[in-house]
Amino acid sequence: MNLAGGAAYTLRPATSFLWRTTTADGIMYPLDRRADRRSFRPVHLDHNPQPHQDAKDMATTLRHSRILGVGAYLPPRVVTNDDMCTYMDTSDEWITKRSGIKERRWVELDVTTSDMSMWAAEEALKNAGVSKEELDMIVLATNSPDHENPATSCFLQRKMGIKNIPCWDVRQGCCAFVFGLSMADNYIRTGMCNKILLIGADLFSKSMEAFDHIREMAVLFADGAGAVVLGACDGEVGFEDPHVFSTHLHTDGEGAQELWCKAPGQCYPGPRISHEAIDRLEHLPQMNGSAVFLHAVQRMPEAVHEALDHNNLKPSDIDLFIFHQANLRINEMVTKVLGVPLERVHHTIQKFGNTTAATIPLGLWDAVQAGKLEPGMLVAIAAFGSGFAWASSILRW
Repeated sequence: MNLAGGAAYTLRPATSFLWRTTTADGIMYPLDRRADRRSFRPVHLDHNPQPHQDAKDMATTLRHSRILGVGAYLPPRVVTNDDMCTYMDTSDEWITKRSGIKERRWVELDVTTSDMSMWAAEEALKNAGVSKEELDMIVLATNSPDHENPATSCFLQRKMGIKNIPCWDVRQGCCAFVFGLSMADNYIRTGMCNKILLIGADLFSKSMEAFDHIREMAVLFADGAGAVVLGACDGEVGFEDPHVFSTHLHTDGEGAQELWCKAPGQCYPGPRISHEAIDRLEHLPQMNGSAVFLHAVQRMPEAVHEALDHNNLKPSDIDLFIFHQANLRINEMVTKVLGVPLERVHHTIQKFGNTTAATIPLGLWDAVQAGKLEPGMLVAIAAFGSGFAWASSILRW
């Protein structure tokens, strides 16, 4: 498309900003939205190492991002499996056998997703030694928005007193945080941003009013938020230096209705939501548990191997694995397929439940608190969720 001055612009979906091609040198320039619209900065487009390139020998001239700090918010209210028995016909044995969960956290009724996001973000900023004024962007991974419109990140931004920087939500199920990590990493790699706040937060306890009708899901989901601050690495980056090595994202819409929420929606011939749809519980999440399990135990190991192969690494090179916490049985199977020792996989689902978009950052935060994640460690991240979507990343802590 053309803007003022007659220059040609192309919208590149992979990085989601405008690029200007000059007729003189043919170089692509991203539009710097924080400065004058006529100001452009050149970018090295080949920002990820080539497949099968040895990460130990990768060029040091490329810009990289790293995690500067991590934070979390967990509601103080602990709901045990025995507590769940007061809401539905279940038992501690039934829940534990099928999910590995012993307890989860629920918010009080006046707490929102943006509240939890703010509290997690404040801790992440403090731990990173970064002020909110230094941020260039906010990315919020969530599937439980405060409102249908606008993005929950707008309410978060307002609550944090931050103005005039872009923010948006990533709604990609349980993979939303890793998708957001890829976006943030690439914005820093290309030079568009220097510091980005990335949050994963979800709140599902308020959606579980019909417990007996969705028992299989009601025992799984919980509330919580985790956040990281990403920043640009200073100078040259070597294999041993903290940085994000790569991210890998996939979706297959054939599984879109295996784990979904049918209403509200624009595909109805009548209103987006109706009393009849509510009576049919279409506004509550629905899941084909066996299909989700079978795809998860296939796709998550695939995603891990893709990230390892991309960087010429082996499972034995990884110090700690952080998987999405959907079900302990899924993660035990993934661990077995990968052939890695149990002590190198960090689980939180037993005490936090499935916090969907928050499980990965909560896992990082909890591993730090437990002394299992220390500076210099090589970390592999993988997630699978609705969509179907699956994703992975390798990073040096």
